[in-house]
Amino acid sequence: MRIAIIGAGVAGLVTAKVLTQAGHRIDVFEKAPDVGGVWSRTRRYPGVTTQSPKAQYSFSDFPMPADFPEWPDGAQVQSYLADYTAHFGLEPALRLSTEVISAEPTDEGTWSVESRDATGAHTTEIYDQLVVANGVFCEPSVPTFAGLAEFTAAGGQVCAGTEFHDAEQARDRSVLVVGYGKSACDVAVPISAVATRTDVIARQLLWKVPRKIGGRLNFKMLLLTRLGEALFRYIRPRGLERFLHGPGNGLRRRMINSIGTVSIRQLGLKRLDLVPGGAMEDIVRGAIGLATEGFFEAVTAGDITVHRDRTIEQLLDVDGKPAARLSDGTVLPADLIVCATGFTQGVPFLPEGVREQLLDERGNFMLYRQILPLGIPGLYFNGYNSSFFSPLNAEIAALWIAAALAGAVETPDTETMRHAVVEQLAFMDIATDTHHCRGTKIIPFSMHNADEVLGDLDLNINPLIRAAHWLGPVDPAAYRRLTPTLLKRLTPAEPGGRDRPRLRLLSDPGGTAPGSGQTSASPESHVNAEA
Repeated sequence: MRIAIIGAGVAGLVTAKVLTQAGHRIDVFEKAPDVGGVWSRTRRYPGVTTQSPKAQYSFSDFPMPADFPEWPDGAQVQSYLADYTAHFGLEPALRLSTEVISAEPTDEGTWSVESRDATGAHTTEIYDQLVVANGVFCEPSVPTFAGLAEFTAAGGQVCAGTEFHDAEQARDRSVLVVGYGKSACDVAVPISAVATRTDVIARQLLWKVPRKIGGRLNFKMLLLTRLGEALFRYIRPRGLERFLHGPGNGLRRRMINSIGTVSIRQLGLKRLDLVPGGAMEDIVRGAIGLATEGFFEAVTAGDITVHRDRTIEQLLDVDGKPAARLSDGTVLPADLIVCATGFTQGVPFLPEGVREQLLDERGNFMLYRQILPLGIPGLYFNGYNSSFFSPLNAEIAALWIAAALAGAVETPDTETMRHAVVEQLAFMDIATDTHHCRGTKIIPFSMHNADEVLGDLDLNINPLIRAAHWLGPVDPAAYRRLTPTLLKRLTPAEPGGRDRPRLRLLSDPGGTAPGSGQTSASPESHVNAEA
């Protein structure tokens, strides 16, 4: 089939790789001039690094270079993705500097995709299938500030974090960084090295975890393991999880809150009056933030001032100079305001009727397994499963898409899938206090999602290796044989040979669920792809 993929970030590239290997003809549309998505040179800001270590932020069959630091910076990740593209021969499929203007279903069951290249020329082409991989960190969300016109006239500037590419833009200026997530703290450090003053406006403090807890233990040993994931209650606890959230609940709470105690002491949060409200257990209700190297040291030195529990109330012109008034009445000089305030998840290229089917009344994406929209034939999503292991989760989703395109997956009926999606969104509302990015974030349940998707395919790694991931960090390399295993299974049988097996999704989302350890396929079709 001829398939269009929108987006050449992590999810778009791995989808292109898997589907190309499955024999499809692929075109990847990317409006940036390079691959990488959020890591593109047109979007990365100074100070950006991965949140997960390089071993966990890798594809299963293409490790990051050994000479990369444990937390690579933006330029290194982009070069890794460019090398991945070259290694798997994806360059001929790329349409860089080409934006998709519209993608509409046709009466013939295909998709009409209109694009615009760097010269402004428009092209319309027909595709059998469409994969949306434009990313959940695609369009920055910048607040609307009162007084912006007067502020701008006085020489003030407001930009999104992804529009701030060089710390020199802040030299000798008074800078406000809005936000307290990882990106806000990341960008504040290089800004503080050159700015006259740097103020961070934090509407809500978030828990920060040091890269080395207690100065010794890598945080991945605690939170990037299956045990670390099991510390947070899932919609359907299984195995040891039942104990941790039942008789062992006290032990579980002590385990996770002890990380908070160490973080407070190690980062000096009490002395700096930067201890978040609630307990460390509430970390999932907002967002986990890896502590930026140098951030709290800069706060201690007075190079960065954090205004906790504050927002910008109005932008001002004070005697011809730009300023901002905070919600507590404080007025700060503000030559430059950098908004690290998150992203919007949008698909403006899809027609209104499709968007109405795709989203619920609150704007949440209704995606079965974070992949399949309900009742929209020929359309798939990848990358709408943001996680601690985004490359691995995207790779596993690409396998699901390949199997579905081969007719090797029988999905439940639409209403059964709708029930499962609604149930999952309702659970995530509670588990994350609605901080699930309109249904596109699966943190902290990254591996639960992987298990469910692989359970649909009756495909997983050796149980002993999965058991090792309970105490050690999840290793994406352990999954490297899944793609060739699935592709071999999907290859049509030789004449006179056996037909390929047909996979069946379990249709009872509340009963014997995929990923629960029981599958619907026959025993002889089960695959153990050992590392």
